[in-house]
Amino acid sequence: MAKSIKELSEEMRHHLLKAREITVKAEEEDRDFTADEAAELREHMAKATAAKAGIEERKGNDELRATLAALGDDIALNAKTDEDGRRQTASGFHLPEKSKSIGTQFTESAEYKALLAQAKGGQFGAKQRVQSEMWGTKALVTGGSDTSAGSLVQNDWRGLQVGLDLFQRPLRLRDVVTPGNTTSDTVEYVRVTSVTNNAAPVPEATSAAAPTAPGGAGALVNNAGGGYKPESGLALAKVTTAVKTIAHWMPATKRALSDAAQVRTLIDAFLLYGLEEELEDQMVQGDGTGENFEGLANVSGTQSQAWDTNLLTTTRKAKTKVRTIGRSVANAYLFNPVDVEALDLLQDNEARYYFGGPAGSGGAGTLWGTPVIETEAVPAGTGYVGDFRKAILWDREQATVQVTDSHLDFFVRNLVAILAEMRAAFGVIQPSAFVEMDLTA
Repeated sequence: MAKSIKELSEEMRHHLLKAREITVKAEEEDRDFTADEAAELREHMAKATAAKAGIEERKGNDELRATLAALGDDIALNAKTDEDGRRQTASGFHLPEKSKSIGTQFTESAEYKALLAQAKGGQFGAKQRVQSEMWGTKALVTGGSDTSAGSLVQNDWRGLQVGLDLFQRPLRLRDVVTPGNTTSDTVEYVRVTSVTNNAAPVPEATSAAAPTAPGGAGALVNNAGGGYKPESGLALAKVTTAVKTIAHWMPATKRALSDAAQVRTLIDAFLLYGLEEELEDQMVQGDGTGENFEGLANVSGTQSQAWDTNLLTTTRKAKTKVRTIGRSVANAYLFNPVDVEALDLLQDNEARYYFGGPAGSGGAGTLWGTPVIETEAVPAGTGYVGDFRKAILWDREQATVQVTDSHLDFFVRNLVAILAEMRAAFGVIQPSAFVEMDLTA
C-alpha cells in the first residue's frame, strides 16, 4: 500500500535528523567522518531524498484528482439529487431539467430569482452563475452567417509582415573598423603622420675616427671610418577626442504599447537603428566641430586619387597608394549606391558586363579583390579605399532604450517618451592608410 504524504514527511524528517546527528557529532569533535559514519550518512540522505520524491509524486496525484473532480463537477459526473428531487452537482449547482424549455429553466432558476431580488434594490450585486441547457430541437449552427457561428470567426490578422529593415539601409562600416572600449569621457591616442625608413646595409667600422654624417635616404656622404648607421623615424601626433553622445526619442501612448505587443519591438528596432545610421555617417562625414566626430573625410593627412581614365583605373591606382605610400593593405572600399551602380553597369568593348550583369550574383561585391561597402554616408562621386583597421571606434556606452512618463505633462496624458542613446568616440590612427577617390570624370 502506498504511503500517504504525512507518512512520507515523517520518514523524510526522521532520516534528516539522523543525518544531522552524525554531522553535529563530527563538527563538535572537529574531525572528518569515519568510514561507518560516511556510509550511514549516505544511507540516510538517500532515504530522505526518496521520501521527498514520493511526496512530490503524491502531491501530483492529489492535484490530478482535484482537477478531475472539478471537471466532473462541471460536466455533471458528480451529480446527485437534492431534497426537492432536482439533480445538482457536487458544488450545489442545479442541473437543467429535460422536460422544461430553456426559457422556463432560466426564469425558474434560483440564481435568476436572486438576481431579480437584487435588482429591486436598484442594482445587481455579485455575479451569479446561471447555466441552462436546451434539450430537444436546436437551430442549425452555421459558420457562414454573421448571425450564427460566423460571428465567432475572427479575421486572420497578421499585422506588419515585414520588418522595419526594408526601410533601413545596410550598415557595415562598423564591421571593418577596429572595435575598442573606453571608460572615460576623453580618449587620447597617437596618430602616425609620417614614416621615414632609412634602413640600409652598413659597413664595418675601420677607424675609431668619427665619420662624416650620412646623407639623405641612408646614403653616406663620407664614411671614411665606417660603421655609421642611418637614422629612421616616425612622425607622431597626440590626438585627443571626446566621447560623443548620439541620441533621439519619440513619444507613444501607454495604450499603444500595452494593446499592440509588437509596437514596442518596432519602436526599439527603429530607434536603435537610427543610432547606428548616424554613427556611420559621423565616422565618414563628421566635421569635428561641436558634438560631431572627426570623420574620415575631414581627417588631415589622408591621400587623394584624382580621376584617371575610368572607374576601374581610378580605383586600382588608389588601392596601390594605400599599399605603397600608406604601407598598408586595404580591407574595404566605400562607395555611394550611385557609384556602385556605375560599377555594375561597366561593359567591355563587346558590351559584356564586367561584374556579371543582370544575371550575375550581386554585382560588384568585391573590387580588385577587396570588399565593397555600399553606404549613403559617402556622397555620390566620391569613394574611399583603405585599411579601416587603422580607424578605431571606442564604445563608451552601448546603445540603450529607456521609457519614462516624466517628460513634460506626459504622466497626466498617459504618454511616454522612448529614448535611445549611445556614447562613443572615433579616431584614425594612420591617415595615410586611406585614399579619397574622385569618381567623377
